[in-house]
Amino acid sequence: MMSKIPCLIIDDEPFALDLLERYIDRTPFLELKRRCCNIGEAIEELGKTKIELLFLDIQMPELSGIEFSRIYGRDKKVVFTTAFSKYAIDGFKVDALDYLLKPIGYEDFLKASKKAKEWFDLKEARQNSINNHIDDNIIFVRSGYKQIKINLDDIYCIEGLKDYVKIWIEGRSKPIITLLSLKSLDEVLPSSKFMRIHRSFVISLDKIQQVERNRVILTNEVSICLSDPYKIKFRNFLSGRSIT
Repeated sequence: MMSKIPCLIIDDEPFALDLLERYIDRTPFLELKRRCCNIGEAIEELGKTKIELLFLDIQMPELSGIEFSRIYGRDKKVVFTTAFSKYAIDGFKVDALDYLLKPIGYEDFLKASKKAKEWFDLKEARQNSINNHIDDNIIFVRSGYKQIKINLDDIYCIEGLKDYVKIWIEGRSKPIITLLSLKSLDEVLPSSKFMRIHRSFVISLDKIQQVERNRVILTNEVSICLSDPYKIKFRNFLSGRSIT
């Protein structure tokens, strides 16, 4: 199971930052990567560091924690922290793991952290099960009443549409449609081969032909817009492979 969960604290109050840092240090399965006092620092850190869990204050001056979570926290798990209980419903609407009301005691913090650990342990167990039972380069997806075998090398992009996805494959004029969320599929695809560049699209990195401003052009001349929450990660990928 995951040894330590990499965390980020985002809060504009120094006392809250200090308190949560002490709590994380006391919790053996958490690892603090950075404490951020503003949204800009958090965006920068998310673009360069693997972060799985956010302890996020709802009342931030530049952008509320709720809005920040909708834009930048889609692929992270979030525990909201706030002094106002009225925000609880809004927090759970964006699929937050938990909600901590200030002043935060360690007992409540630990309970929320254990909930996060259980979630990540289940995710890792599912990933290990998949890796142990299928070839690294093959997945099977259900489409209608059939289980369809797909070679990962043949995929050039995956499009998310609410509760199902379209898997676009070279050599096929129509996509394979399966009842899955884009997020759940993205979680089991190898990050060395696939990257999410838009809330509705995951692309194969091997199929990139060129990048023009904020558009990524793939095999078959498919063009996909690179959206703001994913720009830093994608540009880091490009810069690491650029020779000019």
